[in-house]
Amino acid sequence: MSAVHSNISIFVPHIGCPNKCSFCNQRYITGVCKAPRTKDVAEAVALAKKSPKFDPGTTEIAFFGGSFTAINRNYMTDLLDEAYEFVKNGDVSGIRISTRPDAIDEEILEILKNKGVTAIELGAQSLVARVLKMNNRGHTAQDVVNASRLIKEHGFELGLQIMTGLYADSDEGAIKTAKKVIEIKPDTVRIYPTIVLKDTDLGALYDDGKYKPQSLGEAVELAARLYTMFTEAGIRVIRLGLHSIEEKAYLSGPWHPAFSELCQSQIMLNKALKQLGEKGKYIIFVNKSDVSKMIGQKKSNILHLETNGFYCKVKAKEGIKNLELQIEREV
Repeated sequence: MSAVHSNISIFVPHIGCPNKCSFCNQRYITGVCKAPRTKDVAEAVALAKKSPKFDPGTTEIAFFGGSFTAINRNYMTDLLDEAYEFVKNGDVSGIRISTRPDAIDEEILEILKNKGVTAIELGAQSLVARVLKMNNRGHTAQDVVNASRLIKEHGFELGLQIMTGLYADSDEGAIKTAKKVIEIKPDTVRIYPTIVLKDTDLGALYDDGKYKPQSLGEAVELAARLYTMFTEAGIRVIRLGLHSIEEKAYLSGPWHPAFSELCQSQIMLNKALKQLGEKGKYIIFVNKSDVSKMIGQKKSNILHLETNGFYCKVKAKEGIKNLELQIEREV
């Protein structure tokens, strides 16, 4: 059986959220502006089952894209009832939802539990009060803490989504958020760099010269640092960067189709620099899937190491875990 988790993603557009956050235009992020119907759930499952890699034991139906527990209650339960049928018959292992921290309470959690939901992801974005306020999030950092506690107490898997490069934020603010997330102890985290989209408040701030987005390099370096903090704390990072955006919507910011790979390459470089001793020639052994990440795009990591006096070859070796490495001095 495959150990790789997968989602059958069903996007619920911006119909439940009471706020328009500075950065948000769900249509441009998901490409979806039409609310899904119950039959869309069945069609999505049927399509997923045609894949030769489909594994019921590691697949969940995932309602993403909006504030799921803030939508009309009857509509929410209709979607969940349809999805739960596939849990009960063994087609999928569970249901995952994403929602706002201030749209969670005891009553909602009881409904979700009875409808087969197994994991809840909260769009925290930041745990710095000023950043939340300046980006019109409409909830507080304490709302994130309170909702996370309730979710864990009710036995759900907890995921938190955070953003870097938000308006009024800084690297120090993102590190502060990461430390508070670690205190909450979620099961999973997603890290998204802020992208400036058309028809958003952030887009207007950018056009007026009042907001400067991260460069790609800055976003990669910070996300790699946050990734390391989370993984060292035993928290799985399940996403680095947005899946996709509509090209016509993009104004500015660190968008890259291989953002996750760039981050993982930076993580490998950071680990190599930490472990290398005296200047000289070395062999860096990695998992075979990480050879290109250690080398870096256009040999960027190898060239960076050379500028610091380390002349390295990268080789695959059995038994080394992903994003780990072993270094030996070349004789």
